[in-house]
Amino acid sequence: MSININNFFNFQNKNSKIGDFQDLEHLDGVSVSTISAGLYNLKRDDLVMFYFRDGANHASVFTQSKIVSENIKWNLSIKSKKIRALLINTRNANSFTGKEGYKGLKIIADKLSAELTLKQKSDEEKPNIIKSNEILFACTGTIGEKFPAEKITSNINRLIQNIKYTQNKYIWIKAAMGILTTDLKPKMTMEVCKIGSTNVKIFGIAKGSGMIQPNLATTLGFVFTDAKLSSGLLKKLLKKNIINTFNAISCDSDTSTNDMVSIFSTSKANNSEIKNINDPKLSEFQEKLNLVLLNLAKRVVADGEGASKFITIKVLNCRKDEDAKKIAFSIANSPLVKTAITGEDPNWGRIIMAIGKANIKLNTKLLNLEIGNFKIIEKGELIKNFDENIIKEYMKQDKIDIQVDLSVGNKNFTAFTMDLTKKYIDINSDYRS
Repeated sequence: MSININNFFNFQNKNSKIGDFQDLEHLDGVSVSTISAGLYNLKRDDLVMFYFRDGANHASVFTQSKIVSENIKWNLSIKSKKIRALLINTRNANSFTGKEGYKGLKIIADKLSAELTLKQKSDEEKPNIIKSNEILFACTGTIGEKFPAEKITSNINRLIQNIKYTQNKYIWIKAAMGILTTDLKPKMTMEVCKIGSTNVKIFGIAKGSGMIQPNLATTLGFVFTDAKLSSGLLKKLLKKNIINTFNAISCDSDTSTNDMVSIFSTSKANNSEIKNINDPKLSEFQEKLNLVLLNLAKRVVADGEGASKFITIKVLNCRKDEDAKKIAFSIANSPLVKTAITGEDPNWGRIIMAIGKANIKLNTKLLNLEIGNFKIIEKGELIKNFDENIIKEYMKQDKIDIQVDLSVGNKNFTAFTMDLTKKYIDINSDYRS
């Protein structure tokens, strides 16, 4: 599969065009480089670097899988207050590659830090020495294959030469496309807001369309802001806002070994200092950050492998937050529910089945179920004059809403998923061919 900016206008990506995406522009303190390092047999951008010439505060959440990639192990070992670069490679997950996979990251980090230090001496009035422990890695691709450290290292010079200090929409799209694997569309979004009286920007890109099931973090997501916020505050903001965004999606119930979502703050907006997450001056930023994360998360679902329908599942009025979440994902991950939606079959009994198997205490006499705006079950009984043909007509839409109301409490959760099509099987049975 060939993905590069030159074929973006005719790529098999559901007719998306460059004009379909927001106008991500320049963000002070962030520089971007994208190249083809030959990691695929076909020529495409497969190595992407975000360079923070003055450093960036940062926070990340990672997969909770008990088997994690070598780059996640590397990132967890980083204690530096500021990050100088994020390097992302595709085609290879660097997972289950053992000591050699980790050693490869060390070799790359040493080479990259040395070259970036030379870049600092060339471009900056007061250059910094960049250390290897100021570099984060993200890897995505096939698990268990030898990590191509030599191939990546041999392309570091070219990656440095290609650094763009000023970005535009074209550069952001190239970066968003350079991190894709089975995705059909680049995923990018932006918001602007104020912290106090200071204007700030929040940009985000993500990748993911398969092996998607939330477990602290899902897929790869990167958020960049020029706000002046400490790493400690960024960590609190990310953990709080991951719950109803990246932790509210599922494509196929599988959690990757490589999942990470990160946020980087360049501090170039120079807003007034914020010390507490509850500071009123931070409220608009929190709202917009949540929108960026939610937009990216929804784009992952909408571009799920083989997806033909985007499904929203609202579970209302449960006793506990965890109850609402369990029911939502029991429905979202049910192959029978997902295939019924693919076939546009209003088989609401499959939803009832999925509610039941969640093993949550409920009173069926209080249960309500809606598909779209159409009531099906009210107070535990099929509504009078139920017309399946109306629901069948609604199921032809690209976006399907399911609402379950337990009527036993006040805790709610909304999950987002996709349907399960024959194309999903084709993609994953042919993944490495």
